[in-house]
Order: sequence, then C-alpha cells, then structure tokens
Amino acid sequence: MKEFGGPAAFIDRSDINTDEIIPARYLTEISKAALKPHLLEDLHLEGGFDPQSEEIQNARVLVTRSNFGCGSSREHAVWVLEVNGINVVIAESFARIFRQNMFNCGILAVELAKHDLDRLFKLQGKVHVAVDLDAEQLIASSDNGSSLTCPFSLNPFDKQLIAAGGWLAYADAKY
Repeated sequence: MKEFGGPAAFIDRSDINTDEIIPARYLTEISKAALKPHLLEDLHLEGGFDPQSEEIQNARVLVTRSNFGCGSSREHAVWVLEVNGINVVIAESFARIFRQNMFNCGILAVELAKHDLDRLFKLQGKVHVAVDLDAEQLIASSDNGSSLTCPFSLNPFDKQLIAAGGWLAYADAKY
C-alpha cells in the first residue's frame, strides 16, 4: 500500500476553488504532466503567495481551511495535485465532488475538526506529517521538536479506495 504523508505546506484560507488550484486556461492540456507547473498559479493570498516557493514545491501534504476544492467539479484540480506529488490534503471540509475525485485518484482527503486544524496551524518550523491509515490518525512533527497527533475517520469504501491506490486499481482488483 502507498505511504501517505511527507513535508507539509500550509495555506491559511478557506474556500480555495478549483480555478485557484489549476487555472481553467490549462484545461486543454492533454497530459497530467503538462499541468504540473501550474499548481496554485492563480491563488492570491493577503500578504502574498508564491506557488514556486520551496515549501510548495517540496510538499507532499497540503494543510488548508474549510471548503477546499469548491467550484467546478473537473478532475484536473486533483490531477495537478497528483502530478506534483501531493498525496494528502488536510482541511476542515472539502467540496463533495472534489473530495470524491481525490479518493478516486488515490489521494487522501483528511477532514479534521476545527480545533485540531487550529492546533496544526500553530506548529512552528518545517512540519512533516505521517499518516497511519489503519489507526486513522495523523502525526505531525515539527523540526523544532513539537508534535501533534490527530484522529480522523474514513468511511469503509473510501478507505478501500485509498488502500487500493484509487478507483481504477480498486476496480481492477475487485472486478
């Protein structure tokens, strides 16, 4: 089974929509690889945001606020995460179709209670997140020595999709 976790990037905003994850002007690309350099290209945050920053480029985990992936239901927004090596997104909530597209592509969508998410955002320094899928918990540790364990829950079918590596791998194994 695929390992989930890695270096985390924090985006402290709710309602990040699919046009901010991958701008619509790139939806004519015919390969996932062509999407890669455009992850979060149109995301604008108060105080600035650089999608080419080392934090974003090295991230395997994104930590954000509520309603991540709202807007259009296209899969390109999940594909750009996948092609950039993002294997986990942690948020208070996700847009319903976007969340299911993540599971279908084998990317873990972890919903945390607001108080746990707030505690995660308070970690200082470079943060690494490890996910224990069987125990349904994540362990976040900072390079300054602080750490945090947060429980999460998945429905059994989504857990099977993730364990299989996404919908296609699940279907190949089951049908």
